[in-house]
Amino acid sequence: MGSDHYFSASPRSNASTRTIRVRLAGRDVDLVTAGGVFSPEHLDQGTARLLETVPVPPSTGDLLDLGTGWGPIALSLALQAPEATVWAVDVNERALELVRVNAARLGLTNVNAVLPSDVPDDVVFATIWSNPPIRVGKQELHAMLEHWLPRLADDATAWLVVAKHLGAESLQRWLADDLGLDVERAANTKGFRVLAAGRPTD
Repeated sequence: MGSDHYFSASPRSNASTRTIRVRLAGRDVDLVTAGGVFSPEHLDQGTARLLETVPVPPSTGDLLDLGTGWGPIALSLALQAPEATVWAVDVNERALELVRVNAARLGLTNVNAVLPSDVPDDVVFATIWSNPPIRVGKQELHAMLEHWLPRLADDATAWLVVAKHLGAESLQRWLADDLGLDVERAANTKGFRVLAAGRPTD
């Protein structure tokens, strides 16, 4: 694929759309995926571990799926919190179009699939769920998290899943030491760690 990655803005690879069946928010659903996006053939293990761990999202407010891909996290948020506004953010235009298609298939009208620059600066998030794109590199990953995590509401929690072998421990330390967040290891399972991060309560 050369430089064509799932985090490319406009993938050049063949879209090769397909329909897969996944279980989201307690429902078996048929969704559309395509080449040039993250994990197009199935629900990846990291996202599955995240969705198994997170609590029920806030029922209202603005909820963020950072690095949405074809949308399993955003769609799960929207299914569980139909009165909330879900922001499905990605730099990959093909991924965003898939989220829109999948939201329409599920009859969801509360999902905004947008580029990072399209989220208004004054939006504060009641929760953030993310399987962040670790492979973009540490510098770009840190810049992304530095932009979004400070936009958590005071009492809100960000839930991040990271593979152990891709730097889960170092990311946990960085979130605490550099961003000043309270970070807990919410789950440690099947090669992944789910981190819960929020503002210090003291």
